[in-house]
Amino acid sequence: MPLAIHHLPSPGSAHPPVVLLHGFASSAAEDYLATGWAESLAAAGRTVIAVDLPGHGGSPSVDADTRATTSAVVAAILEAISAAVPEGPFDVVGYSLGARLAWELPAASPRVRRVVLGGLSPFEPFATVDPAELDAVLLGAEPSTPLVGMMAGMISAPGRDTESLARLIPGLASEPFAPQTAAPQVPALLVAGSGDPMTRGIEELAEALRQGALTHVPGDHRGALDSIEFRTAAIQFLA
Repeated sequence: MPLAIHHLPSPGSAHPPVVLLHGFASSAAEDYLATGWAESLAAAGRTVIAVDLPGHGGSPSVDADTRATTSAVVAAILEAISAAVPEGPFDVVGYSLGARLAWELPAASPRVRRVVLGGLSPFEPFATVDPAELDAVLLGAEPSTPLVGMMAGMISAPGRDTESLARLIPGLASEPFAPQTAAPQVPALLVAGSGDPMTRGIEELAEALRQGALTHVPGDHRGALDSIEFRTAAIQFLA
């Protein structure tokens, strides 16, 4: 499962590179490259490795034979990072789905130095989505819950690889997010938007972290990622 990356070196930098992981039904370009994150990190002397998740951005589609489980996606992320930077420590900024995957990275690689996890839900949203119902809603049926309707709208938006994203949902749900069993053992900053209902209960995640901190920034689930407060807190924490 080779993933597309945007590798933006910072020549002469003595700092570890920063890996950026975007949210569901988005892309590295939409979440980070077009919003000023890359420029801000470059100004701080940081090399950027922005990863497109499977079925997103420039990465390959998720076909019917691909089992895109959480562990498989995490392994693919690490392979993409190693292809760009074969050795040495790196930091991670993940948002929403990217944060959920970033939560797993320190246990999978000793190279992870610090993580910033934004827009992270303490619950597994994909596990409550019935793939058959999702397919029916995509064909025009009424959703039984607002979550199913929201997911259908997200994956069918213009420019999205709808089939890939529909396959990714049950793949990730087959290994649901279980934060209490594998909390990162590296320094971690949790960031939640003050108006983001997806992060309700995030205090429980902060308690599970051995070296963790939690900060709130303005904005809803999308607005928080774009806030200057989030970006500033992340860069300061990674420094």
